[in-house]
Amino acid sequence: MFLGIDTSNYSTSAALVDKNTYYSVTKLLPVKSGEAGLRQADAVFHHTKALPAIISELYEKAGQNRIDAIGVTMRPRPVDGSYMPCFLCGEGLADSLGTVLGVKVYKLSHQEGHILAALYSAGRLDLPDSPFIAFHVSGGTTEAVICRPSEAQNGLPSITYAAGSLDLKAGQLIDRTGLLLGLDFPCGIAIEALAAGCDEEIKVKPFSRGLDVSLSGFENKAQQLLEKGASREYIAKFVLTAVYSAIYEMTVKLRGEYGGLPVIYAGGVMSDIFIQDRLKSSLDSVYFSAPELSRDNAVGAALYAYLSENKGNGTE
Repeated sequence: MFLGIDTSNYSTSAALVDKNTYYSVTKLLPVKSGEAGLRQADAVFHHTKALPAIISELYEKAGQNRIDAIGVTMRPRPVDGSYMPCFLCGEGLADSLGTVLGVKVYKLSHQEGHILAALYSAGRLDLPDSPFIAFHVSGGTTEAVICRPSEAQNGLPSITYAAGSLDLKAGQLIDRTGLLLGLDFPCGIAIEALAAGCDEEIKVKPFSRGLDVSLSGFENKAQQLLEKGASREYIAKFVLTAVYSAIYEMTVKLRGEYGGLPVIYAGGVMSDIFIQDRLKSSLDSVYFSAPELSRDNAVGAALYAYLSENKGNGTE
């Protein structure tokens, strides 16, 4: 059994994985009504407070307490300079547990954890054997990376940035629109529910520069729609359509640039069924995870420990 820990900016997560199943517990960090996020100091406090209860709940779920190795996320993305203090909470706990229990600790980025969890959920852990495209679309990241096989990383592909948003991230656009509509942060689930109440067909064209897209104009448009008296349902559907259109355009251009590679979509925004359904109907060889493994979770970190122990030669 392999333990995974992830302490991202808005969720505290822990998971246990073995060769047959997984157990997962995630707790959203509290954000005051009307506010659009948390300061890092507050995130660190809430992670530190939440971790003991989350670990207890996880082991109650699993019904046993053996650990053979630990996987933990220790930075947002696998690039030099990628850093957020909140990841120190999970990393410190993982290092301490590893020392006390005498087991190895395997470290990866939050983005890599998202990709692994999505591959696992979609039944495509074979994809890292050849090149593929991965999208990580959330409140903090909206980018596509090219993933290539890497013998040195125990099931993790090597990752190269390919395209992204030039300004707002997709999750920021959704959350800012939700706050504009009087919703509580994070707003994704409520926006999706509102959008389901709009029957009008909406078409938008995202601004792009090369392989990258811009999303800030859609925030301005949502404000204008509200001022002109558009319904909350219409505005919600407009914003989700905008995100879908941007992701679709990026996917098509990336395939034109790199060949018709398969695509896996990860990150909290990609748990939105409205967006998923439209991408599935307009593109082939695209894969999605179940919503609970698309949002922030620690299953990818636990999987990395599992893969590392089974393949050997991992980086502690």
